[in-house]
Amino acid sequence: MDKINRYQTIVILIAVIVGLLLGQSFTISDFSSSLIIPLLMVMLFGLFLTIDLTELKHAFLNVKFSVTSILINFVWTPVFAYLLGSIFLHSDLALWIGFVMLMVTPCTDWYLVFTNVAKGNVSLSTAILPANLILQVLLLPVYLLFFFGKSGNVALGSLAESILIVLVLPFILALIAKTIVKGKNVSKSSFLNFFETSQVFFLALAVVAMFASEGKDLISHPSIIYKMLIPVLLFFGVAFLVAFLASKLLRFNYADKVSLTFTTMARNSPISLAIAVSAFSAEPMIALALVIGPLIELPILVLTSQILLKTQKE
Repeated sequence: MDKINRYQTIVILIAVIVGLLLGQSFTISDFSSSLIIPLLMVMLFGLFLTIDLTELKHAFLNVKFSVTSILINFVWTPVFAYLLGSIFLHSDLALWIGFVMLMVTPCTDWYLVFTNVAKGNVSLSTAILPANLILQVLLLPVYLLFFFGKSGNVALGSLAESILIVLVLPFILALIAKTIVKGKNVSKSSFLNFFETSQVFFLALAVVAMFASEGKDLISHPSIIYKMLIPVLLFFGVAFLVAFLASKLLRFNYADKVSLTFTTMARNSPISLAIAVSAFSAEPMIALALVIGPLIELPILVLTSQILLKTQKE
């Protein structure tokens, strides 16, 4: 695992603090908002560049694992996340939308680190990554329209435009870049390695810009963190139990159980953040919910990895 990605959460936490401090200046606050989308697009370009779509065929060699993972992540999880939001966040629609956007998009990076720490099947987790990426890109707008379309906060036109700009454009550029360097060994090229190691850097810059632009609102409304805490904790607790029971029912070995657990639990996809910033620019609390969530998530994933290791020893 790349050392930079191992410390992703620490880097993001530092970025949050720096952003909050910079955001106390009105000049920086106004300027930083214009940097968020470009920085996220560069980061997504790097993400798409490093994803090997040919791995899709390897994911489905283990049909039982892949089908279970997809059903949990893209059928059970969206419904459960929406219901949790309806119970705890119904009075704050922006946070509710942000919470759902966070929970319906499986993680595309650091779940591999935790899978490795807990001695899971990293190869299997890596193989399922492209499927998770493609499905969340396709299904996120569907979930938003289905759950919140009647609220008036989710407009199909702006959502489609945002997806084209912040997702499709970086994806096409990544395909073009891969074609240009096709004659080289892409997997080992310095070009690919640069973007693989710089994703966290660009994400951190985007987080700095986001908290700098919205820092005053967050500091003046600290209750946002408290509102998010209970539903986020409940989500991860139930997600752990679902993965545990599914693994036991399907008789997965320890390594595959670990892979399913972190594929089911880990969230914080930058794809949701990019869409939130672009499509819901008038609702900054949606994007803030997507950044606050992972800060609660980190200690939970650390604890989960230790619990799994303890069960292995027993």
